Amino acid sequence: MAYLGRQPVLGNFVKLDAISVVNGQAAYTMQNGSVNFTDYSTVNQFLVSLNGTVQSPGSSFTVSSSTITFSSNLSTGDVIDFIIVFGNSLSAGTPTDGTVTTAKLADSSVSLSKLTATGTKDATTFLRGDNTFDTPPLGGITMADQFCLTSGFSGSAAPIASNLSRVARTGQGTINGGMTESSGIFTFPSTGIYLVNFTASFQYNGDSRYIFITMQATTDNSNYSAVAETPTFIQQTSGSTTYAMATCSSLIDVTNTSNVKVRFNVGPHNSSVTTRGEATSATYMQFIRLGDTWWQIKNIYIML
Repeated sequence: MAYLGRQPVLGNFVKLDAISVVNGQAAYTMQNGSVNFTDYSTVNQFLVSLNGTVQSPGSSFTVSSSTITFSSNLSTGDVIDFIIVFGNSLSAGTPTDGTVTTAKLADSSVSLSKLTATGTKDATTFLRGDNTFDTPPLGGITMADQFCLTSGFSGSAAPIASNLSRVARTGQGTINGGMTESSGIFTFPSTGIYLVNFTASFQYNGDSRYIFITMQATTDNSNYSAVAETPTFIQQTSGSTTYAMATCSSLIDVTNTSNVKVRFNVGPHNSSVTTRGEATSATYMQFIRLGDTWWQIKNIYIML
């Protein structure tokens, strides 16, 4: 809006708390709501009435910080009728309830102390749609983990239940690696949709043999069924040791970390076939959390 002349000063207009006169005292503390008042720029913003007479700013009284000082000591019987402070151009005052809209809030203006939700909040978490806190990055890959077989074995394994360890060689890494393993059973750290890869490497010195690898999953922490399977074939060449590799993958919908788990099997046709286990990850399992499970997204929409 355009103005003719100087634009009006807008700001906080307040009437300060009543002050009781003390005999022989000139200086008094100004308060607003029992809090020391300093929200002003100049003494000329003050309207002060003493014994029914308006006082002249700067000559009848001065102000410094939260102290008003009259030009002479007041005595018993004097009355400070009121002190009113007019518009401080740097103060917007206290808005009326319900008048502050979302558009009036600056980005990042709401601190963590103003948020109320379940979960643990700190400077590294965000409020999710289900009224809980989660760590960033949200909506992307929040976990990637990999385990490998550290020592080989011959014959079948259902599941591979020992010599499994998180990868730790130079150059290898994880993102919030949170998978846990016990006797070949892998437990997920949080709900979500996970891409699970299983790769096994084999060697054999003998006739041609078929080999199967299988990924199994359970949704009740008890009954497992195959969710991915890959066969491979070792072809003997001139009596030398031969090698083969098989890999399979599946998307696992982890709706409950206590019930949804995976395990990995190998089933050589010949018990002399060796499943290779080496620190170079000849046989390994990868786990990548791709995003929220549909169960989580559905709950978010219900909350909204």
